[in-house]
Amino acid sequence: MTEDIKAGSDTPHLGRRFRNFADDHLPQGRWLSIAVAVFAVYALIVLGLGVYWSITPGEFDVVERARSYTVSVGASEASAPLITGAVTTSALLGVVDSMLSKSGGYLRNDRLPPGVYLDNIPNWEYGALIQSRDLVRAMRELFSRSQSQSKEDGDLSLAEPLLNFQSNSWLLPASENEYRKAMRSTQSYLQRLMDPNAQNAQFYARADNLRDWLAMVNTRLGSLSQRLSASVSERRLNTDLAGDGNASQSTAAPSELEVRTPWKEIDDVFYESRGAAWALIHFLKAAEVDFADILEDKNAQVSLRQIVRELEGTQGVVWSPLILNGSGFGLLANHSLVMASYISRANAAIIDLRDLLSQG
Repeated sequence: MTEDIKAGSDTPHLGRRFRNFADDHLPQGRWLSIAVAVFAVYALIVLGLGVYWSITPGEFDVVERARSYTVSVGASEASAPLITGAVTTSALLGVVDSMLSKSGGYLRNDRLPPGVYLDNIPNWEYGALIQSRDLVRAMRELFSRSQSQSKEDGDLSLAEPLLNFQSNSWLLPASENEYRKAMRSTQSYLQRLMDPNAQNAQFYARADNLRDWLAMVNTRLGSLSQRLSASVSERRLNTDLAGDGNASQSTAAPSELEVRTPWKEIDDVFYESRGAAWALIHFLKAAEVDFADILEDKNAQVSLRQIVRELEGTQGVVWSPLILNGSGFGLLANHSLVMASYISRANAAIIDLRDLLSQG
């Protein structure tokens, strides 16, 4: 009994001895050093992941991607001719899949580090997403319908609104989940398209369809070109009503406008343009295959290839750690103006191609 009491009475002394040992061997400065070291390791991990996640995916072969989809659904052998529309549809699937499956996955709706700290790659995703939305809209309204009064394809009518779901929703539902549903609907359309016994899926490769889709591309690239050029402040004459003496607008506007992209958005517009151009490279290469007869008849293959070449210039390596915004003829480069040059030349070539397609 006496020994038990003595043993119990030693317990508080042992606790004090442990605290004294910790205080003697791990002073307050040591705890601070450990906290700083842990934070430094965490910061390095976040920084490394951020750099890795900012790597954009490379280009893929649209024909090989179409053949892989064809073989996967058992529609034909790898060496068999591709069904009209298979390459364009596969290119759309490939671009969306690359956007969702690249390093780090889809980042535009991230709420945790390092994704929440990144803005370049999310804007790249947005540029590719906008072009994908335009193409799936063209497929629903143009490519899959023979006339304006014909019935739209059921799978594409599901895919378009799903792909147009807001790009920054992170929960209930997450954006990437809706985009994967859009991919499944598009895959269903592609599977029916490649089935010779299915008569309810078509892809009409006509000059007017291609011209109408290129009109969408035209307006997108024109807007990007203006936003890129506005990295340098300038005053522009208001040409909103030019060309029509009877034209009017809702509210009055000054005869001269000062146009400038806010400095915080300059790199955002740059990477959005880069993502849009990356997606368009694949879509135009696919159109060269699916619309081969139309382009050959118009002798327009070289015009389309020149557009692709101009867009490929936008994918060059950016050696600067920052998107520089020097003045037009200043000492520093202006990356936005360089990007605008490529985009504008590609846009001008698209206008020429549309003129060729409209000729009889």
